[in-house]
Amino acid sequence: MILGTTQIRPAGYAFLIEQYGLSALPNWHTSSVSPTGTLRSTVQDGREESVYPQSYWPGDGTGGHLEFALKYDGVNLGILSALFDVVPPEEIAAWVNSKPTGKYARKIWFLYEFLTGRELPLPDLTKGNYTPLLEPDRYYTAAPGRRMQRQRVIDNLLGGKDFCPIIRRTEKLDAMEGIDLRKRCEEVAASYPPELLRRALTYLYNKETKSSFEIEHIKPSPSRTEKFIGLLEMAEHKDFCEKPLLIDVQNRIVDPRFQDSDYRANQNYVGQAVSYQKQVVHYVCPRPSDLPELMEGLLTAHHVMKKGALPAIIHAAAISYGFVFMHPFEDGNGRIHRFLIHNILCLRGEIPKGLMFPVSAAMLKNPELYDHSLEAFSNPLMRLVEYNLDDLGQMTVTDETGPLYRYIDMTAQAEALYDFVKITIEHELVEELDFLANYDKTKQAMQQIVDMPDRLIDLFIQLCLQNNGRLSARRKESHFGFLTDDELAGMENAVREGYARN
Repeated sequence: MILGTTQIRPAGYAFLIEQYGLSALPNWHTSSVSPTGTLRSTVQDGREESVYPQSYWPGDGTGGHLEFALKYDGVNLGILSALFDVVPPEEIAAWVNSKPTGKYARKIWFLYEFLTGRELPLPDLTKGNYTPLLEPDRYYTAAPGRRMQRQRVIDNLLGGKDFCPIIRRTEKLDAMEGIDLRKRCEEVAASYPPELLRRALTYLYNKETKSSFEIEHIKPSPSRTEKFIGLLEMAEHKDFCEKPLLIDVQNRIVDPRFQDSDYRANQNYVGQAVSYQKQVVHYVCPRPSDLPELMEGLLTAHHVMKKGALPAIIHAAAISYGFVFMHPFEDGNGRIHRFLIHNILCLRGEIPKGLMFPVSAAMLKNPELYDHSLEAFSNPLMRLVEYNLDDLGQMTVTDETGPLYRYIDMTAQAEALYDFVKITIEHELVEELDFLANYDKTKQAMQQIVDMPDRLIDLFIQLCLQNNGRLSARRKESHFGFLTDDELAGMENAVREGYARN
């Protein structure tokens, strides 16, 4: 229903969603038109609402609001896909034909055929300049893109029909991109002796493994720990974004009883029990029947991004978070999601040889930031998915949900991963290297007092650091009764001085 011109009226995507009753994830930008006043905008929780003056009103037709949406609301493939499923193709074709050389008409023409797989009854264009589908100053794009002669549009999307994320250029991402994180990492590494860096690598692999499991409140067995470390060591040598390799990764890191030979065949979800037979569902995963296409689309998008000169962290965010949102396996999805961050950053040369980023440690220490990166997608999704949950906790999704997972705005996830990598380099990496440097200094000072075996030196340092730089009477009696009071005091002082900064 069109409201009277004396009221503020929705425009662009907001108009189309209301007009056609579309079920789609909300757009980051919402527009309306007011009969009075000037352009005004408000921003809250990463979403922007703009009210435009009357001169911006695009009319009452679908085509006008489509053009308005691309101009002012941006490209939202999810809303467009839902719209094209209900609008007759003849209506879209007639509007495009009314302005065949207009760049927004050509973009809508291309997007209709891209998203639906159906060709509009329009002849190929034979002249005119090519226009990029996504403006490179507003979006991260796959450069140089494919030249689509039919509409004379350059397809620079980050994926294909089955999975295609959108990542907008925000002030935060532009600022982050201005920081050369690899160079910063090399500068950190250059301030430590090469021998210490070689020793640190083992500690960093262990730290990343422990943190990745701990995020999920899992205490792995020594064998599972070693298998995960082995995967991390392989991250720089092989591209794991292939179905057989992902299945192999899952088999390596989970309990053998929960190994998968294919993508899951059951409907799964993320939730928690709050009482007997009462579950709070935080996230509903894609239906098993949708997974083959979604995962094939994810892997295709990975190869598009590899070839498309996309910044490594943007690439890693889109694929790793895309993977965890798909949740293709019964178990191990979160750990594989974090492993893929390492894999892609290594393949893209973001991590210098001989180092690794304990990104999971940064996530573990900043749970609110990590949760927000996941909830930026899961919260709006949960308002759209209809499901039933029986007494045994078995879920059935009752409506068509595949498109909701195909076309995700992953700007929030890209911003979060930049934060985590920056924290990792400037805090986690430095902390681990400092610890080892302090250990060497402390060990040397202790050995000048008593030349103890390395095992006892390690234990002494560990117990002192756990007790504010002093050895408790109980620990002294049980482990270090052979030390005199003067030796004990001297060694405690060596630990305090060695770790003064920590």
